[in-house]
Amino acid sequence: MSASQQQPRSADELLDIVDERDQVVGQARRGEAMARRLRHRCVFVLARDAAGRIFVHRRTAQKLVFPSLYDVFVGGVVGAGESYDEAALREAEEELGVCGLPAPAPLFTFLYETPEHTWFSRVYEVRCDLPVAPQAEEVAWHAFLTEEELARRLAEWEWVPDGMEAYRRLLAHRR
Repeated sequence: MSASQQQPRSADELLDIVDERDQVVGQARRGEAMARRLRHRCVFVLARDAAGRIFVHRRTAQKLVFPSLYDVFVGGVVGAGESYDEAALREAEEELGVCGLPAPAPLFTFLYETPEHTWFSRVYEVRCDLPVAPQAEEVAWHAFLTEEELARRLAEWEWVPDGMEAYRRLLAHRR
């Protein structure tokens, strides 16, 4: 399936809309949720290889949100009726292009809010010892970077803002 065929399906994906306590109050299509700034749920999964390096990628130009920017997480929206944990495993396997990942370990949840966006974000970590084959519709470039390599790139590359907020919080969580 080409990226142009993928994008409309993504915009039509049904999401749970949640209140300020992360309780479901309704449902909306992803495109509507984004256009109307309806609060929903997302997952962020930090994937490490056997050497402990972090999977980093650049999103495709066809992505509905933050196209062509770099990201330190795989993940995405939580579908209607789906749990955070189910979405984390599904999104990690889809974006990494693998099957049989262990369940990602949940670390913490936070509310991401800007004038344009609002979503509850659950951050996970997973070890991926499998060879990755990222989805061409999702990932334009990828590599596993050491934490030192990633730290150098943070100032050089343009990163997704929600992912950078999640990464900042992850570093603080570990301190």
